[in-house]
Amino acid sequence: MTPVPSVFIIAEAGVNHNGDLVLAKRLVEAAKRAGADAVKFQTFQADQLVTPKASKANYQIENTSQGSQYEMLKKLELDGVAHQALIEHCRLLDIQFLSAPFDIPSIALLDRLKVSMYKIPSGEITDLPYLRAMASYQKNIILSTGMSTLFEVKSALEALIKAGQPEEKISLLHCTTEYPAPFEEVNLRAMLTLKQAFGLPVGYSDHTRGVAISIAAVALGASIIEKHLTLDKTMEGPDHKASLDPQEFAEMVQAIRHVEQSLGDGQKVPSASEMKNLLIARKSLVASRPIEVGEVFSEDNITAKRSGAGLSPMRWDDLMGSRSTRTYRIDEAIIL
Repeated sequence: MTPVPSVFIIAEAGVNHNGDLVLAKRLVEAAKRAGADAVKFQTFQADQLVTPKASKANYQIENTSQGSQYEMLKKLELDGVAHQALIEHCRLLDIQFLSAPFDIPSIALLDRLKVSMYKIPSGEITDLPYLRAMASYQKNIILSTGMSTLFEVKSALEALIKAGQPEEKISLLHCTTEYPAPFEEVNLRAMLTLKQAFGLPVGYSDHTRGVAISIAAVALGASIIEKHLTLDKTMEGPDHKASLDPQEFAEMVQAIRHVEQSLGDGQKVPSASEMKNLLIARKSLVASRPIEVGEVFSEDNITAKRSGAGLSPMRWDDLMGSRSTRTYRIDEAIIL
């Protein structure tokens, strides 16, 4: 049986470190213990990302204290030294470091730090200068497609490839950019639309509550799952409440691994474990009463019973009307 490629599971630490490097390192450790393949942070400079008057999203207003989006993000920045420390911490724990740069200087910072894979956040899918800068490094790219139309995804891909990004180094994530995302707005089948439209590996960036949708995405064919991780959902911060705690994340990882093991290669044949039960569960044709030599086989003297070691009941029509060449006791298997 052909093995199923392993789903790449990303623990989205994001800004759930609240600007604290110690907390960020603990998130790396929690992601590793939970079984994630990678832990992802967000790299940005508030001065490059938002204007001082930019408003917050409703979920940000609900989950953070007073102040503008700029003030909120300024507190959540991690500088280059902190990034280097996190990369080293990931290396020591043998978990991949990822980040989503939100501005062009942050793309350059990650390149200097030799980060091999970038995540393009959903909000940057229409930022042409950003996309061109991203493509110039020719890294492995995961492009998140929240809030976008199929045409916008196509335009972003064309911009990346035209600017030098190798197409084979691009993966797409379906996403609903709301925290938490309402189940009725997930539209998980759009992930399949992306795969059909562009022929690229696809996955799902999950902002829903719980783990059900991530697991369903894997069953539908997602090769990447991204889910927010927090150490404490009650912390102040924009994303904590829409995140999983470490125990929940570990349970999700285990469930995903079970699902991907269960997908198989699609061939409909008995499995190895089924073979030992086949003769026990199936039936054979047996005498329903004593049968004499020369007697005609009919519904009156033949029936199907377990085990399946004898003549298959699928041979019923072949047997009916023929004559017995020997005597049979009740429940004795019929032989042709």
